[in-house]
Amino acid sequence: MRQNKNGNKPNLVYVFADQLRLSSCGFAGDEKAITPNIDRLACMSMNYTNAISGHPVCAPYRASLFTGKYTTSTGMVINEIRMNPNHRSFANVLHDHGYDTSYIGKWHLWANELGNHLDSRNSYVPPGSHRLGFDGFWAAYNFHHNYYDMYYHTDSPEKIVMEGYEPDGQTSLAIEQIKRMAASDKPFALFLSLGTPHDPWDTGNVPPLYYDMFKNVDFTLPLNYSEADDPYSDGWAALNPEMRRSIPDWLRVYYAMTANLDWNVGRIVNVLQDLELTDNTVVVFTSDHGEMFGAHGRGGKNIFYEEAVRVPFLIRWPQKIEEGSTTDVCLNTCDIMPTLLSLLELPIPSEVEGTDLSFAALGKDGLEPEAAFLQGTGATADWSDGHEWRALRSKRYTYAIYRVDRHEYLFDNQADPYQLTNLVDHDDYLDVLTRFRDMLEQKMQQHGDTFESCSWYRDHWTEDRRIVRTATLDS
Repeated sequence: MRQNKNGNKPNLVYVFADQLRLSSCGFAGDEKAITPNIDRLACMSMNYTNAISGHPVCAPYRASLFTGKYTTSTGMVINEIRMNPNHRSFANVLHDHGYDTSYIGKWHLWANELGNHLDSRNSYVPPGSHRLGFDGFWAAYNFHHNYYDMYYHTDSPEKIVMEGYEPDGQTSLAIEQIKRMAASDKPFALFLSLGTPHDPWDTGNVPPLYYDMFKNVDFTLPLNYSEADDPYSDGWAALNPEMRRSIPDWLRVYYAMTANLDWNVGRIVNVLQDLELTDNTVVVFTSDHGEMFGAHGRGGKNIFYEEAVRVPFLIRWPQKIEEGSTTDVCLNTCDIMPTLLSLLELPIPSEVEGTDLSFAALGKDGLEPEAAFLQGTGATADWSDGHEWRALRSKRYTYAIYRVDRHEYLFDNQADPYQLTNLVDHDDYLDVLTRFRDMLEQKMQQHGDTFESCSWYRDHWTEDRRIVRTATLDS
């Protein structure tokens, strides 16, 4: 085992995809998926089988990941608003304890206008507090989703063009940084945020080598597909007739992107092995959220259904974590920061709202949350009311309620994995429904969530799409 010169502090490599749902991974049982490297990593890791995206939208997820807080505390209630940097972040803790902290890929916490995302004023994040503690190597952009010949920024607004397919180039950058940091006298933490398999799903947005793997594969509509749009959909979730006809073709590209993503995950695992860093490096592979593809009459994410919230979460550390093990504890996004900091034996900031679930990774007993608390605070990237919801997802049940009309849902995910039967009006489930109603109320009270409209945050928390107050300062 090769150790860094600064004692034996473990390194951290955190790789996360964009819009990869658990159900489209081979290790989770999808026979169409071609994910041999991710499947191999699952065999070498602890698999959190009930990992949940607590707010299945890009920016809210990232805010919770880096702060260990819920959306109503970070203020990142929609995409395309600017993150308040006055939170003690994951990377702040790592940096303060001697880690070289690097970030590569999509950031999505900087822009403060809807649109014009390729403009440097929305894409370039200057050095300083808005990088939330990632003070080492930086090769990032706010967001874009075309993957050929795109760009990143380092420490100036200049766009550095990345020739070829972006996930391949980003992984190559990550490998270069791992080699550099491995030779230093500091432990390191590298976060690699890959943009795939996020749409657009057209054949020109994925390498032909990977598309050819699926060009003759038959993709059908999901079993819980609905011809009718979900009435609570925002503009990003509604599907017109042409989009509905395209779903099988979209899936073909989605799986091709995922196969390429898998290849790049394998490259990361292999370089750690080649550099003899495996034993002393915590490796995480996960995703920010899933994708609906017409299930329940929806596209996109930003919803409490299984396709959107269930994500892979694999954690490997041969020194302490049993290979091929699983845990069914409900791991929420805001639990990731305290869980990993605890594994690294680093302090968890007092303001963190998530739960340390590291005991599960170590094969120990501990106090588990009964359910993950999920928040939907508005439209995906617009100040549009009528889409807000709150939900709980336990090992067995999903309970959800909409703000606009207090309509409720209760699903038994074990008996009804496609969530086709709403049990709210079933007398046999009244006790379950009452328990979840009470639990949700307690969760909301605990975290100061008053279930406001999306526009309330526009009027009380933001100014020109910048967050100007945190929950602490607003109280």
